[in-house]
Amino acid sequence: MLEALPAHLRGELLSAKASRQKHQRGRFAPTPSGPLHLGNLHTALLSWLFSRLQGGEWFIRIDDLDTPRIQSGAEAQIFADLAWLGLDWDPPIWRQSERRGLYSSVLSALRRTDLVYPCRCSRRMLAHLSAPHGAWPIYPGTCLNKRHSWGEVQGKLPSWRFRLEAKVLNWQELGAETCQLNGATEVGDVVLRRADGYLAYHLATAVDELWMGINSVVRGTDLWVSTGPQVALIQLLQQDPPKYWHVPLLHDEQGQKLSKGQQAPGLATWKSEGGSADQLIGSWAASNGWVPPGSTLSPSDLLEELKNNPKKWLAQFKVVGLF
Repeated sequence: MLEALPAHLRGELLSAKASRQKHQRGRFAPTPSGPLHLGNLHTALLSWLFSRLQGGEWFIRIDDLDTPRIQSGAEAQIFADLAWLGLDWDPPIWRQSERRGLYSSVLSALRRTDLVYPCRCSRRMLAHLSAPHGAWPIYPGTCLNKRHSWGEVQGKLPSWRFRLEAKVLNWQELGAETCQLNGATEVGDVVLRRADGYLAYHLATAVDELWMGINSVVRGTDLWVSTGPQVALIQLLQQDPPKYWHVPLLHDEQGQKLSKGQQAPGLATWKSEGGSADQLIGSWAASNGWVPPGSTLSPSDLLEELKNNPKKWLAQFKVVGLF
């Protein structure tokens, strides 16, 4: 697979690999589809702390490929919210919409090596795969061995599915033993390019982790299964996947996870109730057992607190072998 890439992209990949090996690099990757809720921002804080505690870089990547979902003004609000909390980031700002050529080149290499196939299953045809409670739907392989055309049929293009091997996918999960998923029974052949032409999440994310030189990914547990296809793509490019840390999601008083779909409260609600940034950071830090309840402190204050007492940070999340 690596040999199928153009020479200049192989060179970029090797350069990024060198950066990954020398420097701690993390990222926060919001989609500008609406205001960030408090769960998003809590994850951003943990990601920022994780990189800064190791003297590393922390980047913002705007995941804006799914154009129909993008809301005007949402990107500017993301930066404003992060700045209000006191989270700083390193340049440059990465936007997936500016990297479509890179993703398309990797996708073309996958096609040349027969690692993707055309799928003409509609969402309606696959609706029955949506398992209860949002469980991961496994594609049944309907189009896997069919000789579909790559071109238009009745005015419609196919989606491109990743031909995932029936093998165990392994990665390092911080605070846990090496994690794994069975490619055939727990992941399935995910879409890398949608029928409407939009490049899909798994392809762009896996490519970005490598080309950005990311070596640790802190994100919510709702994305845990997504690690499987992303790790498979990274390994096809003969690279090591980042270390992952899937952190618990925040829930509301009714026990429902905070989500954009449910219009979970964000900073606008917090501010309207008279809350300050330092109070919010303090409440999160207290909930993790780092400071006493009722503490108020900035991210930089919390960073110093954890630097001075690293065992407090490490013990809480069972993160080992970092310092």
